[in-house]
Amino acid sequence: MRAMTNSIIRTRFAPSPTGLLHLGNVRTALFSALRARSRGGHFLLRIEDTDAERSRPEFVDALQRDLRWLGLDWDEGFGAGGDAGPYAQSERGELYAGYYSQLIDKGLAYPCFCSPAELERGRKRMRAQGKPPRYPGTCAHLSAEEGGRREAEGQKPTLRFRVPLGRTIRFEDGVRGPVSFRTDEIGDFVIRRSDGTPAFFFSNAIDDALMGVTDVVRGEDHIANTPRQMLLLEALGLAAPAYHHLPLVMGQDGAPLSKRNGSASVEELRTKGYLPVAILNHLARLGHRYESDALLSPTELAAGFSPERIGHSAARHDPQQLDHWQSEALRSLSDAEMQAYLEAAGVLEAVAAEQRPALARLLRDNITRAEEAPLWVAAFAADPAPYSAAAREELTAAGAEFFSAGLEALDAAEDFPALAKAVGQATERKGRKLFMPLRAALSGQTFGPELPRIWEYLGRERVRLRLEAARRHAAG
Repeated sequence: MRAMTNSIIRTRFAPSPTGLLHLGNVRTALFSALRARSRGGHFLLRIEDTDAERSRPEFVDALQRDLRWLGLDWDEGFGAGGDAGPYAQSERGELYAGYYSQLIDKGLAYPCFCSPAELERGRKRMRAQGKPPRYPGTCAHLSAEEGGRREAEGQKPTLRFRVPLGRTIRFEDGVRGPVSFRTDEIGDFVIRRSDGTPAFFFSNAIDDALMGVTDVVRGEDHIANTPRQMLLLEALGLAAPAYHHLPLVMGQDGAPLSKRNGSASVEELRTKGYLPVAILNHLARLGHRYESDALLSPTELAAGFSPERIGHSAARHDPQQLDHWQSEALRSLSDAEMQAYLEAAGVLEAVAAEQRPALARLLRDNITRAEEAPLWVAAFAADPAPYSAAAREELTAAGAEFFSAGLEALDAAEDFPALAKAVGQATERKGRKLFMPLRAALSGQTFGPELPRIWEYLGRERVRLRLEAARRHAAG
């Protein structure tokens, strides 16, 4: 099979299915998709499942489900078809074998019988000498006879690529600019494991070339892999893609983002009620600058994306920023969409059908996630509202006379502002001392939806019932 050639930009996301998708790797998928879509290109999905012990079919299913839910549909690849398949590396063994043979025939690859313990001792020696740890070439000049004898004894070698000495590998990184590595500091590296499966350096680079990937978008922790892969592709006469290495994403503790420090899985976020557009807006701004601070649609995110706007410093994942975009996403929903969102989360089951549109309108600006809605469903389900401890304190401190004033003003009040004005005049209260007791009486909480909206939702007679209950509570 020859490398594909194509004039359009082709990017890829190539996850290993060893777990659920988390924010860190979703951000890589997003930037890769945005790079393609910003230029009218193709986004490809490849499954790098050569780790047979850890790869699971259920994780392959889950990552496809998560990507589609986020709107990161791919144009080609696993589950979508295309001319460069198969798109799972576990099915590409015969193809890799041909390239291994080419390298061996050219004298550019050789078997290595060094044990893990021997390799670790070598790395320790080099560190002690102040040198970067690299393979010292122990097996680089074994004769074919010696190699054959060892294999006959049952030793299973890895296959190493012979790195040429005295060269400097240079490339223009789409984010970091000019980058160079000296081959003398790289060392011969494994391209086939002792169990016969391909190493990452090898299969990842070969597949990018054969699948016509023009732009590789990945984390900067892979930047040291790039010269190795460029040497491999050069040796095999395959074209190297352009590389764009993203700054890493850090958690709140300053460590690389992981499940331990806040990198929730997409499945967890979906269960909690986060919307795809909120997640995309949050991730698109981790290390990338947009002209607009407003919530952007996926199309707008793609239109405003450029590698030149990616910073060099590590980005920091702030859960509060994710919640900000979630709030913006909810506010962008229509009444019908907000109702559907709450119904899908199962939080409106106890609410009468005719009340659901008004309740959805009431909650849209006052929750971040669907899991927060049950508090307010309970608050407005029956009269009086269940009181929080803070609300009880407010009712008691206000006194029964305060709520008597509210009841006296109720019939003449056209709306909530009129009611509040009349109560303020009768009790000589204003600001917090006026509005907080009214909020506690009408909602059972000391925070939440705007009071005029609560009035509109409850109606005058339910407001009366709640003020009467508040007066009884305040009277003791």
